[in-house]
Formats: sequence, C-alpha cells, structure tokens
Amino acid sequence: MTQFTYPDLKAMRNIDIQHINPDTMPDIRDINVDNEKSLLDRTLDYINKIKNPYCIRCGKIIVKIEYAETETTIEDCMEGYFRSLI
Repeated sequence: MTQFTYPDLKAMRNIDIQHINPDTMPDIRDINVDNEKSLLDRTLDYINKIKNPYCIRCGKIIVKIEYAETETTIEDCMEGYFRSLI
C-alpha cells in the first residue's frame, strides 16, 4: 500500500485539472472499497485505488474536490439541507 506524505497530498490538492489527461486516471465508477474494513483501511484503500483524493474521473469528466476543514460530515450537511425543506 502506498504511503503519502503531507507534501504529496498538498501537491495532489494543488493540481490543475486543465493539465490532466482523463485516460490516465481511474474511473470512480470502477472503484470498490471493502466496507468491512476499518475507516482508516477503507480510506487508505480508496486513496490507493483513486490515486488522488482531490481529483477524480467519472467517465470523461474530471472533477476537482475540495474538503472543508470541519468536523461536519456530509451526512450532517444533507440532514440539515433536508430539514430546511420542511
């Protein structure tokens, strides 16, 4: 399993998607992660399979992802959103 350093992750975060060939990236639709593993092992498995947690490919589309530095989860955000619709 590949281990990434902080400078590695920082470089991944700062990548310019305009200079990425989609054919060199794995497709997110083909990535499977074993849900029986621990959170840490699932995270490492995902990162190793996807190659860059900040930049993914879905079909021919490249998507750049930014992560907020917060304790709020996506589930918390979705719950708040749906509650606001009531």
